[in-house]
Amino acid sequence: MEESAGFNKRRAEGRDKDDRPKTLQLKVRKLNPVNTISYVQILGTGMDTQDTSPSVFLFFDKQRFIFNAGEGLQRFCTEHKIKLSKIDHIFLSRVCSETAGGLPGLLLTLAGMGDEGMSVKIWGSSDLKYLVDAMRSFIPSAAMVHTQSFGPTPNADGAAFSGLEKLMDPIVLVDDEVVKVSAILLLPGCSKISQLKKRDSLIPDSSSIGLEIKSNQFLEPLPKRRDGSMLKPGDISVIYICELPEIKGKFDPAKALALGLKPGPKYRELQLGNSVMSDRQNIMVHPSDVLGPSIPGPIVIIVDCPTLPHLEEILSVQSLNGYYADSADHQAGGLKSVNCVVHLSPSSIYMTSDYQNWMRRFGGAQHIMAGHEIKNMEIPILKSSARIAARLNYLCPQFFPAPGIWSVQSQSNVTNEGSVPIHPESISAENLLKFHLRPYTNLGLDKSGIPSVSSSSDIVHDLVQEIPEIVGSVEQINQLWHCPIENGNGVPSLKESVVMTEEPWMNADAPIPKINFGKNGVSEYLPSVSRISTDESDDESNRPSCLENISREDMEIVLLGTGSSQPSKYRNVSAVFVNLFSKGSLLLDCGEGTLGQLRRRFGVKGADEAIRGLKCIWISHIHADHHVGMVRILALRQELLRDVPHEPLLVIGPRQLKRFLGAYQRLENLDMQFLDCRHTTEESLVAFEEGNHAQETLIAAGNLNKKLGLGSNTQKNETNLFAKGSPMQSYLKKPGPPVDLTASFELLRKLNKVLEEAGLAALISVPVVHCPQAFGIVVEASERINSVGKTIPGWKLVYSGDTRPCPELIRASQGATVLIHEATFEDGMVDEAIARNHSTTKEAIEVGDSAGAYRIILTHFSQRYPKIPVFNEVHMHKTCIGFDLMSVNVADLPVLPRVLPHIKLLFRNEMILDESDSVVPGPAS
Repeated sequence: MEESAGFNKRRAEGRDKDDRPKTLQLKVRKLNPVNTISYVQILGTGMDTQDTSPSVFLFFDKQRFIFNAGEGLQRFCTEHKIKLSKIDHIFLSRVCSETAGGLPGLLLTLAGMGDEGMSVKIWGSSDLKYLVDAMRSFIPSAAMVHTQSFGPTPNADGAAFSGLEKLMDPIVLVDDEVVKVSAILLLPGCSKISQLKKRDSLIPDSSSIGLEIKSNQFLEPLPKRRDGSMLKPGDISVIYICELPEIKGKFDPAKALALGLKPGPKYRELQLGNSVMSDRQNIMVHPSDVLGPSIPGPIVIIVDCPTLPHLEEILSVQSLNGYYADSADHQAGGLKSVNCVVHLSPSSIYMTSDYQNWMRRFGGAQHIMAGHEIKNMEIPILKSSARIAARLNYLCPQFFPAPGIWSVQSQSNVTNEGSVPIHPESISAENLLKFHLRPYTNLGLDKSGIPSVSSSSDIVHDLVQEIPEIVGSVEQINQLWHCPIENGNGVPSLKESVVMTEEPWMNADAPIPKINFGKNGVSEYLPSVSRISTDESDDESNRPSCLENISREDMEIVLLGTGSSQPSKYRNVSAVFVNLFSKGSLLLDCGEGTLGQLRRRFGVKGADEAIRGLKCIWISHIHADHHVGMVRILALRQELLRDVPHEPLLVIGPRQLKRFLGAYQRLENLDMQFLDCRHTTEESLVAFEEGNHAQETLIAAGNLNKKLGLGSNTQKNETNLFAKGSPMQSYLKKPGPPVDLTASFELLRKLNKVLEEAGLAALISVPVVHCPQAFGIVVEASERINSVGKTIPGWKLVYSGDTRPCPELIRASQGATVLIHEATFEDGMVDEAIARNHSTTKEAIEVGDSAGAYRIILTHFSQRYPKIPVFNEVHMHKTCIGFDLMSVNVADLPVLPRVLPHIKLLFRNEMILDESDSVVPGPAS
């Protein structure tokens, strides 16, 4: 790294040592065959927002298992101090975004732990191969070497397979002295497999069943349904059966002594089930001679039955007969008794009479219904985040509306309507509900760990007791919106005894000062800031003309995630929702858990409407904390619009993202079209406009590549990111791959149409300094005509993505109405910011000052600042700190900085670093 350049050149080129290959070994733990503690527990991932499938945690003294890893799993485990580093196996009941959306981030986090990292074994049906292929585009291969698939091989021809009957038998995945885990596949629509045409040439060796998929290992393809339709990837569901070894009878020392044994190691051997020679008699002593009657080991079954065709399959599976209490063999004695069944099935399925009758076949087993329930939405699974949200809402409801998810508290729960008798041993799952398996004396449910319900009123009451002055702050903030005098722009005047003033050069007509990047790339220019003045004047003279007569239905910025690298208790990872109200919406970045955040902000129905109205998704770069949540959004949008005429959603992102989306679409239909960010840079868009009228001529002349600067022989665009002579030189040295120019032209035309429908004049990607193919974005609204025929310019929103301060972004941000800029590190951590190609708080503000941005919102804070980042108020004269679910209406921009001192008061007693949080900077940062 060249210090004078002010950024990590190797990281910007993708050659930094942080991404060096690791050898991630599977954890090998010494098992305890006589386990003293074991339980199954419900992890509430997705249960308060219904965005993912809940996870199930199976705990042993020396082993940990998780079933399903939906989005938000990391946040939940961090919140409740469940150590992810202790996880040995992750099993997926289905391979889709609902059950596996949290897997990429989890793998990255585990890979970053320790010197060589920790790794787990991932199990899933044959569709897991598609997910692994997709994740390879942004996750080091070493983090995924321990993935193991079972079931039929994905195959395009869908030919029938005569050996499919074997796949209906339990496939043993784990079998050790602690637990035996088996899988039963549910292939919907294929229950009458005896009717399938036999193909003897495709019968596999039975030893291959349950082993890892390799190119030549499985010969059987996915079968066709009885109606002839293809069984699609993602249709396969899995029932997992977890069987613990039998509990040996109590050891009788008196019997052992009578048989000539001396107290010592041989007692232990007998308890482990081994025979020993008597010390005093010439006989072998067997365990049955000294042990009481054994108790069958507990059995837990985890069922995921998402649709009625899957239910038909369950009812026909013969391999479950040995677990039914009403089977003839079971009544004869000697067969297995199930203690607990965890149902991940939705209420629409398990409330049917067929499903209820099937549940009764397990006799007195405890049934835990973990499918989505409205009542589970009443209790936030992230209590720490919900507490901060409630406190911020009390302080300033204008910028921090009450979470929409709490609005369901008045709704009634799913009812049975009296038509289907409910199984008497069923209970609705709640967060952290346990079912103890061992010790045997504790066998059964345990509700002691379920979080208590805390209302927003309780949180506010505690706040007022803690900080009595906050009541005065609430009144002062309310005055900002309730002043009797208005300024004529539809926004209340901000005339108080204490006001913020901006320097004259910030005036639109004043020249923009140059930012001088000195040693280490730190700006040597700091504008003179008069932080507080008692002058009666307001900053109306500096207010952008675009805010004149602005409507509250024009634009709103919702920060869905304001943290970096990985989710934490208090901040989710990057996502910005741009609400254009009746004209639709945009998503700028889409980290893991974005759907859950949308639902926390708008409620389930409101979030669904927001997703239906999405105009496009824009992704800044390929790091996982900026895009992993996108597939869940896309899959839900496709489902919501299934029966409505619509066009595929436009996704704009770096070229590496196309590989991930292309591979993932084999798993789920994402219903999208991809446009490379390089095609939406200013120079490329100018070329498009010029070439749009003569596309065929340019293609025929072979000049289109040259015009766009994207061809394999042209590097002009890729070597002039910064102005000639700048101390920061372009890192885009490598030529891009060949581009389908005809397709890009059609997509750019579609982009123009989308922008027009959304009332936008431009969407421009700006190359920035972070990693290969990293971008910021400029979004400009169209001009409007007021009631007297005056033309009012549109607002301008700039989002930096992840970046070091760079002239390209400053030029693009000139005159911005709002600049949302990353501020990962505090001012004293410049060296760390340079090493990871991020910005400090001061640097981010200087970028906005140099560009003449009207308002600056800081985001993407390191998780070392769990609640509020470190900042210097002297620099914050037109800046505000971003928080998750913060909503900034464009009409409220004038008052935005005035709220910050009150926010600082709110957090005055908070620690800079919550020592209970283990912050591990991951590769996705």
